[in-house]
Amino acid sequence: MAVAAEPNLDRYCTDVALRAKRAAARLSNTSTAVKNEWLRLSAERLREQELQIVEANARDLAAAPGYGLSDAAIDRLRLGRARIEEIAAGLEHIAALPDPIGEVIRTTHRPNGLQIDKVRVPLGVVFFIYESRPNVTADAAGICVKSGNAVILRGGKEALHSSQAIVEQLAEAGREAGLPADAVQLVATTDREAVGKFLALPQFIDLAIPRGGEGLIRRVAAEAQMPVIKHFTGNCHVYVDSEADLAMATNILLNSKCQRMGVCNAAESLLVHADVAAEFLPRIGQELCERGVEIRGDERTCELIPSAKPATEADYAAEFLGPIISSRVVASLEEAIEHINRYGSQHTDAIVTNNEASAGIFAARVDSSAVMINASTRFNDGGQFGLGAEIGISTDKFHARGPCGLEELTSYKYLVYGTGQVRE
Repeated sequence: MAVAAEPNLDRYCTDVALRAKRAAARLSNTSTAVKNEWLRLSAERLREQELQIVEANARDLAAAPGYGLSDAAIDRLRLGRARIEEIAAGLEHIAALPDPIGEVIRTTHRPNGLQIDKVRVPLGVVFFIYESRPNVTADAAGICVKSGNAVILRGGKEALHSSQAIVEQLAEAGREAGLPADAVQLVATTDREAVGKFLALPQFIDLAIPRGGEGLIRRVAAEAQMPVIKHFTGNCHVYVDSEADLAMATNILLNSKCQRMGVCNAAESLLVHADVAAEFLPRIGQELCERGVEIRGDERTCELIPSAKPATEADYAAEFLGPIISSRVVASLEEAIEHINRYGSQHTDAIVTNNEASAGIFAARVDSSAVMINASTRFNDGGQFGLGAEIGISTDKFHARGPCGLEELTSYKYLVYGTGQVRE
């Protein structure tokens, strides 16, 4: 599964992609039993080889300061017994999920006797580019293979040794389970030009998925010659309607913003109806200040929350990924929707209201991948949606939108069964 880099970058990238294409052809009819056995054996090996993985991770941690990683980034990079157990348990969870491949989505019987089945099939080869989080290496491999796809993993150089150690265990499990060789490959070179080389191989790679900072995602979207599943930013809103339960609104906003601030489904913007602003904003302002969150608001927000700072136009479009939130008082539901559709990122937006009609209008007209009604934005997540696992969240409309799990890594084909029919 893992491969070693060659001096000639063009030849190396083409060879990896060609191997993945061949593996994908075999994976398309690899049985569920084999895929699940590989996932279970991989989990066992990760637990058994904990010491080897931790030793490899220590090399990455030692080099991390030289890469300029923040304390938070180093923490995400760190592997110990508990995190390795989480990775292993995640693979076992994927094994327990239904296999989407071969599912008959719809059957049609034509007047001439033809039976036409619309059947779910793998996409083929996935090129996955991601940040320096070694747990993602195993997660992505598991999701791709369970959905019948070969995957080329391009992780951050800061986690290279950790990812290599993990993929070695996946490879051993693959040989034991009978998984096609090269179903999972880790790009061994840290040369940044390799990403561009892979993105120029649409004859072998069917889909690219970037997961990381906005700069990386925009580069992939600009250079890729194959479809891309992506989202650029997560400027998520919570709108508190005139008929909201304000205690509920407080809990939802605090959870959306403060439970984890550095993630794409955290709230970055608060909109409050003018009818409840005088009651709600001082209350939520105090709660946010106690949690160290800076509020940047319009004139009315600043009047009601003395500690708030004036917001700029850029603030309303920003993904802060930290202890800052923008705030605006709106005169109507219509104005809230217009604000979200103008400044939002089509990721996740929430309304808090007891008015079903207002909730319905908001749900229909806010153009986002997930709309929450009286619930936290933090629920836009594959696990929380019951998908079991996700490889990312898409704000695109073709072909996948929202959390992308096993089904989102599939396509379909039509199987036509006849008894000798010819067209007249």
